[in-house]
Amino acid sequence: MASKVPEGAKGDQQVVPVEQLPLPALSGLKQQLDQEMELLSNSLTSLKVVQQRFEESRQCVAKLSPDTEGSELLVPLTSSMYVPGKLSNVGKIVLDIGTGFYVEKTTPEAESYFRRRVEKLTKQMESVQKALMEKNKLRQVVGEVLQMKIHAQLQSQGQAQS
Repeated sequence: MASKVPEGAKGDQQVVPVEQLPLPALSGLKQQLDQEMELLSNSLTSLKVVQQRFEESRQCVAKLSPDTEGSELLVPLTSSMYVPGKLSNVGKIVLDIGTGFYVEKTTPEAESYFRRRVEKLTKQMESVQKALMEKNKLRQVVGEVLQMKIHAQLQSQGQAQS
């Protein structure tokens, strides 16, 4: 069984092979890895939701054209209340860029903005997914070592009773 050395472990940090850890430490490490994996999974899910919103916004902007000007639509006042409206000036779009800030962009600029945001989120998701896979591999190694140690301990107890 190969020991796993964390990437970036350097300096005065002491690296102990997984096989040398006692059972309680292995159990704690496995719990910690499970928690980290859950956090990473939740982060991945959140990033995916935001990515889908930006992609949906990009697709909506792409559908705007001079032909759509004057089209009737429902304008949301709250999440459950709408008023009728008409589309005007489709060449200019006001974007919510976060924390109460808005910016006016042309249709191509808005589409480019959403495309860049989707690409950035995709890269972040790939990074989180890579970290999740590394944690999963480490968790598997810790689980295998934990099982081997439990099995060995049970065998030694069985021999001691004989």
